[in-house]
Amino acid sequence: MVWRLVLRRTLLGLLTLLVVSILVFFATHVLPGNAANAVLGQSATPKRVEVLEAQLELNRPVVDQYLSWLGNLLTGHLGHSLSGDTLTGGGGQPVWELISPKLVNSAILVFLSGLIGSVLGVLLGILATLRRESWFDRITSVGALTVTALPEFIVAVVLVILFATGGLQILPAVSTLPPGTYAWSEPELLVLPVATLVIVIVPYIFRMTRAAMTEALESDYVEMAKLNGVPTWRINLFHALPNIVPPVIQVIGLNFLYLAGGIVLVEFVFNYPGIGQGLVSSITQRDIPVIQVIVVILAAFYVAMNIVTDVIALLASPRRRVAR
Repeated sequence: MVWRLVLRRTLLGLLTLLVVSILVFFATHVLPGNAANAVLGQSATPKRVEVLEAQLELNRPVVDQYLSWLGNLLTGHLGHSLSGDTLTGGGGQPVWELISPKLVNSAILVFLSGLIGSVLGVLLGILATLRRESWFDRITSVGALTVTALPEFIVAVVLVILFATGGLQILPAVSTLPPGTYAWSEPELLVLPVATLVIVIVPYIFRMTRAAMTEALESDYVEMAKLNGVPTWRINLFHALPNIVPPVIQVIGLNFLYLAGGIVLVEFVFNYPGIGQGLVSSITQRDIPVIQVIVVILAAFYVAMNIVTDVIALLASPRRRVAR
């Protein structure tokens, strides 16, 4: 059953990526307006426009353009940047060389934020459930509901004011790194971006964990265990906890998907050299090859994360693995 799920979701994922590639290509090449003029600006000479059109293969039929681009993408030929300012590199630099350090930096940010946020959210949700109606439960529940109403940039600004520009002044307000370097070389630059994303995702994981744990503790099999004199710690550990794993895994997966998009704003606020900042810069500079590759990479991450989440949730729920 698991391999069938993986196969079915993989095929659907590949179909989704194909659709995304078509949309990305048409959005950057075929929509009204000339892509070469958009890149070079209205002051460009006809000669420069003609040269760039040839470089972008705009003088070929649309279908040929797409098939050529897709073939290059599948074989790892990602093209070259069109802007000297985009992604802090020189014009004509290979796209992969430009985005690979930023991709690694974003992966570090997403992994740390997702790991810390997941652990905190699950632990707080379990503790709040075990102490229902206590002051701890009320404070954490109200706090989680309040934080969910705050956008990322508000959380980021508040953290900067508290820990960088005012108050304690113990952390850098921006997370700027030299081109081509990685975030682990200066860990202090990760603190505020990671803290921002953790604060944003913890409430969702906390609320789902609390709801799932509450439902498990109020279920019939838990009531039966209590009537049979099973110790409370054993009920919580062996009866309730295993049954909250599937929904908690699902919400953690959804939050990792959110992080892939949420890092765009956070990286922009902190000037963090990640893929989100690279996407914003590429859009500003009209660097079409870079935009295409970044969007496809983000779409591939979404597809892969969905498949992994579904498989883990299925394996964590024995009843769903039994053929019916």
